[in-house]
Amino acid sequence: MKISIIKIGGNVIDFPEKLDEFLALFSKFPGNKILVHGGGVMASRFGESMGVMPEMVDGRRITDKDTLDIVTMVYAGLINKNLVAKLQALKVNAIGMTGADGNLIRSIKRPVKGIDYGFVGDIQEVNTTLIDALLNAGLQPVVNAITHDKKGQLLNTNADSIASALATSLAAEHQVNLYFCFNKSGVLVDEKNDNSIIPLINEDIYAELKKENVIHSGMIPKLDNAFSALEKGVNHVWIGKAENLLLAAKGKLSGTTIERNRYDLY
Repeated sequence: MKISIIKIGGNVIDFPEKLDEFLALFSKFPGNKILVHGGGVMASRFGESMGVMPEMVDGRRITDKDTLDIVTMVYAGLINKNLVAKLQALKVNAIGMTGADGNLIRSIKRPVKGIDYGFVGDIQEVNTTLIDALLNAGLQPVVNAITHDKKGQLLNTNADSIASALATSLAAEHQVNLYFCFNKSGVLVDEKNDNSIIPLINEDIYAELKKENVIHSGMIPKLDNAFSALEKGVNHVWIGKAENLLLAAKGKLSGTTIERNRYDLY
């Protein structure tokens, strides 16, 4: 089975026109597909309105109890159900899910190693049997960034990590492509110049770009997850603008393709 894992974040979700444009493209995307979303921009805004200020370290959110309540409400409630309703209107038989639903994704609370991230989950297991059953039934999962530890505790989990974990788990038996959609045209040399796209990044290029601080903050976990997915059997990883998703699916030049190093052997 061919499966596409498509991840969007708050920079798409938070703009109604951009979101509607993306969902229209998603509805036309060929084959079996799974939509993964975060929503950090909206969660931060809701938190600030309640007096809970966001705290980030290297693009990852510190999640205390109050923050966990907010991200659960925003990710699993407001955003997820809005996406499902909009996709149903586009005749996509979407089903909204957290990692707790059907034991889809089991995580453990991240151990404290210098930084206490709070109620942040590191993924341990993905229920691929459930995903296979849903896809075979014609359902398109819409998965948000809340997982669980199977002991009654919800955990905030990086949505890029969820997309990567879904892709790598399914890659054992399926042909999987992974797409990260956000508000830039790809990975950029200059964040202020949307035309400064880096068309291809491998491990060596990535290491150099991090050293030069071209790649930093929230892009680091995104690329870490991309390379992890490739190492574990995912066919193709792409990063780019949501509106270029169909071009990427057709193999046309747009965005940034992530590849492993290729060394010629003699």
